Amino acid sequence: MHIYQLAKALLFRLAPEKAHRITTVGLDLATYLPFSSNIFRSFHHNDPILNTHLCGLTFNNPVGLAAGFDKDGTHIRGMRQLGFGFLELGTVTPKPQAGNEQPRLFRLVEDQALINRMGFNNAGIEALALRLAKQPRLIPLGINLGKNKNTPNEQAADDYRQGINLLGEYADYIVINISSPNTPGLRELSRREPLTELLQVVQTARQQLRHQAPLFVKLSPDEDRAGLDAALGAALDAGVDGIIATNTTINRENLRSAQHTETGGLSGAPLKTKALQTLKYIYQSTNGKLPLIGVGGIANGHDAYERILAGASAIQLYTSLIYAGPQLVSTINRELAALLRRDGFNSIQAAVGSAI
Repeated sequence: MHIYQLAKALLFRLAPEKAHRITTVGLDLATYLPFSSNIFRSFHHNDPILNTHLCGLTFNNPVGLAAGFDKDGTHIRGMRQLGFGFLELGTVTPKPQAGNEQPRLFRLVEDQALINRMGFNNAGIEALALRLAKQPRLIPLGINLGKNKNTPNEQAADDYRQGINLLGEYADYIVINISSPNTPGLRELSRREPLTELLQVVQTARQQLRHQAPLFVKLSPDEDRAGLDAALGAALDAGVDGIIATNTTINRENLRSAQHTETGGLSGAPLKTKALQTLKYIYQSTNGKLPLIGVGGIANGHDAYERILAGASAIQLYTSLIYAGPQLVSTINRELAALLRRDGFNSIQAAVGSAI
């Protein structure tokens, strides 16, 4: 898309957070233009073969926006126009927090990647609840919950409980984020005992809601097999509905960009292989019992198809959208539909895990 390549050249001269603000606000404003529906129509590829069924939910297509892009649900109107099947908001914490000091977001252009150490900067669960209460339900929404930085791990379960109590009724699915590398000690919650205790609290809170949204746990690509087995054991025992694989990585192998020494979570193309391997392992070790959402380094229809064949019922992206532009979702959906038909599948569900 030539227009986006020109815009990207200008945006990439700005600090990444500033460019993000300009882009999202511009997109939101564009939705109010009288002729915008014609422009946005090209971003939607509606094809029955892409209809996706996951944990009792139905999405028009399996391509979702990953958490981190729209933490506070301020850009739902604009982002839904890009053709996503669903959006995941957050990560959001009980109390508002500013996050880490800037700069905290870095482009690794040569690697088609980002490093972020945002630190769950968000306006808090109350602000999000107020916003969602006023929103028409236009697109399925996931809500990704975290704990505040100052909350000790022993009290973390209460942070997640508060999130479910306040936001559960607005969520089409809920995500327990225990895998961000940017909140000190957070990944320790993925160990068997702390995760078992946390999920017991979370499940009790969810069961008291009128609307019980499916519950997902988001895991790290940096866990070894023993760590994954422990987390999956706790998740299965607690009766969670699915797993999101994966969060960002702290691995820095084979990077070319000068920014590669920055601390934080790495996303984008370099994460692709590791995220795919983790997804495959989770699908195999759970015998396909847990629905999976694949995320990490997905940049085209082939990448998305590869995740689905490896066990994902849906996929998410974020970083590749920054590099490829707003046509990406439509491109992935078009390519994905063609690949499904080429191989004789009549639905997403028929293809899930078929390469394992």
